Formats: sequence, structure tokens, C-alpha cells
Amino acid sequence: MPTETHSIADEVRTLGALQRRVIDRFIHRKPIATNVNVEFDRTMTLGERTADRVAAFGGSWTFIGLFVLVMAGWIAANVASARAFDPYPFILLNLLLSCLAALQAPVIMMSQNRQAAKDRLDAQHDYEVNLKAEMEIVALHLKLDELREKQWAALLDVQQRQLELLERLSAGPGEPR
Repeated sequence: MPTETHSIADEVRTLGALQRRVIDRFIHRKPIATNVNVEFDRTMTLGERTADRVAAFGGSWTFIGLFVLVMAGWIAANVASARAFDPYPFILLNLLLSCLAALQAPVIMMSQNRQAAKDRLDAQHDYEVNLKAEMEIVALHLKLDELREKQWAALLDVQQRQLELLERLSAGPGEPR
């Protein structure tokens, strides 16, 4: 029955770039854990940072409170005034709200897309850390197995010497040892 032998180098060549990078860091005892959020934030453009701030503000209670106050003020000013600049049914207000929604929606979507990319980067980093941890655990198991085998060999050696001593002792005082 023919057996195929593969070298470790052949096996490593079949792995992806990410796995090879983890193995290289494992072999050279380099850390993998980094703060990917800092690296991700460092590469953001001004527009991306602005979109994130707009999305964060647009999804806050502060925005909702200000929004309600502005709308209430707008309606009150137009209902109480003899010369209303936007009389009921507040068509200008509806136009402004539609424009706000039309501008705010893509900005929020840009921010969500960037957050999804950041989440994918976090997941990839977690995978790398988990892969290296798994390799470390396997290496520890191998070391423990090796130590246990050495201890068993030493124990068997001690037991063999004890058996030889018992045989000599049981042979009696007049018999050759």
C-alpha cells in the first residue's frame, strides 16, 4: 500500500495568506492582537468622519428633541401669525423635511457601510487571534504529552529497577545475586 508523504511546507502552501501570516507570527512568537479600531479610524477620510458624526447625531435623542422643537416652533409661528410664510398644510415644512430625509438617508447608509466594513475587519482579526490561540493550545498539548511520555518512561525505569531489587532480595541470603 503506497503512502504519500507531504512536507509541512507543501501543507503550508495550500493555506490562504491569512493562515500563513498567523503561522509565521506563531513560529516567530510575534503577537497578533492589535487594536484594529485605531488602525481603521486612522485611515478614515474627512468625509467619512463627518458622515459618522452626522449619523451619530441623527440617531440621538438630542436630534429628536431639537427636531420636535423646530417643527413645533415652525407650526406655532405659522398658525399664530397673521402673515404666515408657510400656512397650513405647511407645504414648505414638508419640502424641508423631505430634503432632510433625502440627504440624511445616504449619509446614514455610508456610515452603516463603513461600520459593516469595520465589523468584518474585527471578525477577521478575531479569527486570526483565535487561530493563533488554537495553535498555542495544540503546542501546549504536545509539550504536555511529551512530558507525560518522559514521566512514564522514567516511572517504568524506576519500576524495572524495583523489580530487579525485589528479585535479588527474594533470592535469599545464600543464593547469588
